[in-house]
Amino acid sequence: MSLIINIYYTGKNKSAIEFAKEMISSGLVDQIRNEKGNKRYEYFFPEQDPETVLLIDEWENEEA
Repeated sequence: MSLIINIYYTGKNKSAIEFAKEMISSGLVDQIRNEKGNKRYEYFFPEQDPETVLLIDEWENEEA
């Protein structure tokens, strides 16, 4: 059974978006995506809330 974790990052002055961009540009996101058992690691930027980022992190199971 898959484990899906939804995390909302919220900040001020677009700090949540800057955090997500830094995670991507640093290569950390690619490292997480390449870990055994990772099925999905994606950031979404809500159109109507520029101060929030949604992270969807999906794993094959809890052990992964």
